[in-house]
Order: sequence, then structure tokens, then C-alpha cells
Amino acid sequence: MAKQWRSLCIFTFLQLCTFTISRLEQVPTPPLPILPLPTYSQLKWQQRELIMFLHFGVNTFTDSEWGTGRESPAIFNPAGLDANQWVKTASDAGISLVILTAKHHDGFCLWPSKYTDHSVESSPWKSGHGDVVQELVTAAKTRDGIDVGLYLSPWDRHDRRYGQEVAYNQYYLAQLQELLSRYGSVREIWFDGSKGPNAPNMSYYFSDWFSMVRELQSSINIFSDAGPDVRWVGDEQGFAGSTSWSTINRSSLSIGNASIEGYLNTGDPQGTDWLPPECDVSIRNGWFWHKSESPKKLSKLLEIYYNSVGRNCVLLLNVPPNSTGLIPEADVQRLRELRGAIDTIFSSNLAEKCFIKVSSQRGGKGGGFGPENVLDTDHLWTYWAPKDGDKEEHWIEFRGTDKGLRFNVIRIQEAIGLGQRIKRHEIYVDGKRVAKGTTVGYKRLHRLEGGVIYGQIVRIRIKDSKGMPLISSIGLHFDPYWHPSG
Repeated sequence: MAKQWRSLCIFTFLQLCTFTISRLEQVPTPPLPILPLPTYSQLKWQQRELIMFLHFGVNTFTDSEWGTGRESPAIFNPAGLDANQWVKTASDAGISLVILTAKHHDGFCLWPSKYTDHSVESSPWKSGHGDVVQELVTAAKTRDGIDVGLYLSPWDRHDRRYGQEVAYNQYYLAQLQELLSRYGSVREIWFDGSKGPNAPNMSYYFSDWFSMVRELQSSINIFSDAGPDVRWVGDEQGFAGSTSWSTINRSSLSIGNASIEGYLNTGDPQGTDWLPPECDVSIRNGWFWHKSESPKKLSKLLEIYYNSVGRNCVLLLNVPPNSTGLIPEADVQRLRELRGAIDTIFSSNLAEKCFIKVSSQRGGKGGGFGPENVLDTDHLWTYWAPKDGDKEEHWIEFRGTDKGLRFNVIRIQEAIGLGQRIKRHEIYVDGKRVAKGTTVGYKRLHRLEGGVIYGQIVRIRIKDSKGMPLISSIGLHFDPYWHPSG
């Protein structure tokens, strides 16, 4: 009897195992990615959305944008410098990364470099014992979530080695080593090819520089016209192209080449490299502080936000400290207004109150890839996915309550961790097209040209994509600051 009971138990156990394995095999898996893909550091960078540039140096004291390199360090004396105020300003504006111009084109170094005396060490500020880079790093450590980046200008109008290819590249590498080994974690390093028309003709050893950066800081993102992690958007107006691919061919890029600015602006759907764009623009007209200037209006900053963050970019907003060493109160207030406006617009999502319908769903109902994923808080790894092999047009539809919907901004986000896919999309309200676009990427914002829309049914139609479109988040928002003319 015991033997029969044991046999029955074994048989039942094997049946349960077979059922469990069979059931697990039926759980739908995520779709294959569309290459290329972002790195972990690139994903974290993209999620920042808004970061800050601090242009500060001898130009701050000479009312100029490009220094000559002949400025005396004696003019640099920001008596009230307070890096804690810089960091607090960034934090209050929802900014998590602050990039400082450690050295601009004039060659003056904001840290005491042992390779030159053209630095804070020769200035009257703190009797030559100051270090602006260290002050920023120390201040950032006092606030959770604030990281530091640095800009080290390749063009140096002061150092006599500039124009002597080997000697200057050695000098530049030495300073790069100082900055990336002395001050802890640096999250972004900024390179550019900017230089005047009369500058000596010489080559920068960018490959050597990039290799050194990687050796010293493994999690850093390297910015330049050609990446390798973040690319320039191709202008300094803060606007990305209406088509904005994170993919591009790095082999077609070169740093300082003006002829590729259009290519940088749009990216390339056939690109073999993941190289997302960064939009740089100043809160004022100039990059350095000038007493005669004032910050841009809130409406202009919102326009920039929609055309940068809202076009698959990160916005690098320059906020220059003044000659006292503080970010001017007018700029601080404008940043507060910008953050307040962004929070006001996007804190409420009307789509959350809608009934959702889709063209199809990967794995069927309960398969894990349903339209409910576009309304959760994970904008990367949960998403709506149509079923494989679906030849019909892909669409997702939101049906409002009897009271209808009132909005003027539509937000769409792709699950870019599996690649950028959407090539063309259209948006309809009650059967009437209200917006159309090409790429989506991490975030696409449509601020409706016709102003406020009143409707019942919103349908987003994916007209063309690379493989199955994967939509991670959708929002219907109201922007009270948007008053289109006409």
C-alpha cells in the first residue's frame, strides 16, 4: 500500500512540474531589441532631462565672451563666491547635474593646476588658496542627487604650447588627469572644437583624451560633436530637429566640422551608434554674466524646453554666476518659475482617467505588455507592445468620461532601452488630426498649435516604425502658459 501511495505522489509531482513548465513557457517574453542600444550611463543621463552649465572665469570680470588669454589673474576675485548657492539653485529647479567651465578659451584655470600659473593660485581670491572646482564638488556632496561635470576647453589662448602639437596635447592630457583624478566622480566631461579663425592650426588628440577619460572615470559620459556618449545638437539655440534620432554614424562625424550640423540636429535612422543629442543654450543672451543682460522670459524658456526635452534631447541650460560669485537673483527666480511651470503642466495626466483601447497586444490580455503600462511611473522598462506579425496599423486610443477631455499638450515616450523605433506618428481627437510628427524617442511633446482641445476620444496612430513600436508612457496635459497667436 505504501509503495502504491509513493508511486501516486511521484506521478502527481511530475504532472504538476509538467504543468508548471508548460505554463512558464507560455508567459510572453519581451521582444528583441532594435540595435543600437544605449548604455546604462546614457540612460541615466537621458532621464535627467534638464542639466545646468556654469560659465565662470576671467570673462565674468571683463564683460566679454571670449577672453584673449592675456588677462591678468589679478582681476579674478569673486569675493562672495558661494557654490552652495549654485547647487541649491540647481536643486530647487529640479536639476541633477551641474557642469562647470574649469577652463575656457582664455586658458585661465579655476583650479590650482601644477602645470600652469595662469590659475586661481595667482589670483587675489582667497589669497591664491582658492579652488572653484573643489568648492563646487564639496557643495554638491551636501545635497543628494546633484552630480558634477566639467568643461576643459581644447582651445587655449594663453598657453605658449598651443600650436605645438605634441607639447600641447601632453599639457592638455596632464590637466585632464588632474581634474579626473583629484575631484572624485565626474558624470560628464565636455569637449568641443570651438576656436577663432586666427588660431594656430593644430590637431587635438581626441582619441588619446577619450581613452584617458575612460581609464580614470568608468561611468562618465563624454560630450563632443562626435560623442562618443553624447553629441552636440548642432546649434546653440536650444532647439533639436523636429526629427531627432538618438542613433547616428560616428564615422561620419568630426569635432569642429560645421558642415555636419544638420546631420547632428536630426541624427540618422540607419545610424549604427547610440549617440543622443544635448541642447545647449544660455538663460541670458551671453554665455558669461554681463551686467547689462537679463534672463530670458519664462515663455521663451518653455519654448526651448518643448523643443529640446520634448524632442528627445537633454537640455543643458547655462546659468552664469556674476562677478561676486553668485547666480543673480533674477536668474534664480526665473529658474524657480520654469520648474514651477513644468510641474504645473505635467503633474496631472488626464489619460489616467480614460478607458484605453489598442490595436493589438503582445501575449494577449494579462501578458504583461498591455496599454495599462503607459500610465505607470516606469518610463523605460514597462510598455505597451503590439503583437508580433501584426500587419495592421498600430494605434492606442483613450476615451474620456462623459465630461470629455480638455488639454493642449500630448506626451509620448518610447521604451528606448530596447532601441528607438517610431519613424512617423499622427494624433487624432474625435477623428480629426490635431498633430503629426516623425520620431518620438525618450520623450516627444506636442504643444498643440491650435491651442486647447475639447474632445472625447484621442487616438495615437503609429504610421511607421522600425519593428514593433514600444510605447512606455503617454500623457494628456494642460499647459496654462500656452497662448498661441491667431
